[in-house]
Amino acid sequence: MKNYIQPGKTLTVTAPAGGCTSGKAYKVGGIIGVASTTVAAGESVELQLEGVFQLEKVSAQAWAVGDPIYFNATSGLVTNASAAGVVLVGIATAAAVNPSSVGNVRLNGTLGIAAQAV
Repeated sequence: MKNYIQPGKTLTVTAPAGGCTSGKAYKVGGIIGVASTTVAAGESVELQLEGVFQLEKVSAQAWAVGDPIYFNATSGLVTNASAAGVVLVGIATAAAVNPSSVGNVRLNGTLGIAAQAV
């Protein structure tokens, strides 16, 4: 295939305001992923779109395996609570207790789609 570009498990984007820290989740336009390196704002950074990552979460939540997980671009935290302004990014791959600062998330590798009110 002459039109094949790449597998798409990572994408190179321009780091947002404040730059990126390796291992943290970021939303750039409709793309959500985990930064592979630490870079300043405006520099190129590879975002990992797939895989299981330990990410900073809303501390006052308990998670069960398989919970849908959302990303809040304002706080930079992941949460299992669907609400206005958060974006579905994956599922919990391990239970997380309340309180805990991190949770294991399998990124869904899709563009960030805003959560719908239920």
